[in-house]
Amino acid sequence: MATAGETHEAADFVLPFQVGESAVRGRIVRLSASADEILARHHFPDSVSAFLGEAVALVALMGAALKFDGKLIFQAQGDGPAPMIVADYAAGGALRATAKVAGDVAGAAGTALVGAGHIVMTIDQGPDMERYQGVTPLDGERLEDAAVAYFMQSEQIPTAIRLAVGRLSAPGARDQWRAGGIMTQFVPGEGGARERGAEVLVDADDQESWDRAAAFVQTTEDDELLDPSIAAETVLYRLFHEDGVRIFDRQPVRAECSCNADKIEAVLGRYDGSDLADMVEDGAITVTCEFCRQAYRFNADGGALSA
Repeated sequence: MATAGETHEAADFVLPFQVGESAVRGRIVRLSASADEILARHHFPDSVSAFLGEAVALVALMGAALKFDGKLIFQAQGDGPAPMIVADYAAGGALRATAKVAGDVAGAAGTALVGAGHIVMTIDQGPDMERYQGVTPLDGERLEDAAVAYFMQSEQIPTAIRLAVGRLSAPGARDQWRAGGIMTQFVPGEGGARERGAEVLVDADDQESWDRAAAFVQTTEDDELLDPSIAAETVLYRLFHEDGVRIFDRQPVRAECSCNADKIEAVLGRYDGSDLADMVEDGAITVTCEFCRQAYRFNADGGALSA
């Protein structure tokens, strides 16, 4: 549990960077209000909240690299007590996440919560555009291990990731969830363009640059990713000052769900009258969004009721 310091870095953002003049590029994410809003509304057991917070940090790190108006969707599916973890990032920085808890999670943590299963990464480029989907086994004990394995198997890109989730404690206030992460990748060539499957680390210098950067990322402490009194720029300087680090513009992120009454009303419109009648309880049909927990009420014909 982190403790609030005298200075605070409260904004939610992703900060891109490049290590020196090398092909090592990365991003660091800090989630304060967005992490707390997403996790606190679900009231999951702490172990599930921690894993879900890591998933949110991961999609923020990955989604911030999108160059189009689309969405990145992360899913971890398995046979464990929390068999489904979902988080997504929409262009512009909107984050949301949810989980399914189907069993006793006591004593389970990390990928053991999901159990034996797989990761699905979906890039939705919008209407009339083809979806890209990558599926890999859920390998490793931690989500960061599984994500690194995904990049190596699906994209053949050397990747290092550290993720952290915890609560911020401040006098006179309730504890608040925070999440953070850092990711580096070896991205060769102008814009990282290359033939799929082509060798990335082509010589000894490439290998040395990557090995150093990946090793430094693994030394990142949880507090460095979560403590608002430690600036993200300070963390990057600590890690990469020997090689130099270039920092680019921050990209803001926020908790935001895409649900609305019109969408749900359109779905209810596909049901006949008898099906709708079966959904009525206490004089209305109530639909609760799995992501944001917002409850929407509709009449027996599926028409939206005013709040």
